[in-house]
Amino acid sequence: MNVKTSKLEVLLWSIAFPGFGQLINRQLIKGILFITLELLINTYSHFNQVIMLSFLGEIDEAVQTVEFGWLMFYPCVYMFAMYDAYKNADGPEPPLSFLPFAFGAYFVTVGLMYSPKLKLFGVLFGPIWLPMLSLIPGLLTGFLIRFIILRIHSFRKR
Repeated sequence: MNVKTSKLEVLLWSIAFPGFGQLINRQLIKGILFITLELLINTYSHFNQVIMLSFLGEIDEAVQTVEFGWLMFYPCVYMFAMYDAYKNADGPEPPLSFLPFAFGAYFVTVGLMYSPKLKLFGVLFGPIWLPMLSLIPGLLTGFLIRFIILRIHSFRKR
């Protein structure tokens, strides 16, 4: 039985855990690879501990705990796993749909780089909250660039 999954379903499972979207799409090897990368990066960056410290408001301790060398891999792996699951799910893939995912990864990575020092409104957001906040302008930039390119392309067709 070949049951196709919706783009929203795989996107939401990929947000929950990289690789789950691929498993739902029946791409077992790719799914296991993303899950393995997630576990490897998570373990060596101390990501879960840093998340917990950040949620408890212990931002300085989170900055001291995180292994940035490992965590820097996470945004690209995370966003690419989401995009890959999305593009392989049932339904048409909108043109240039990779742009919001790619720019989201770029901006989250930059947010992570600045997270030990950058304060917004006098508040240090740290290695969890600043990258998460950076996703918003990343996605908006990706959607805006996609819109502009598609608009230019449609004008050229006329």
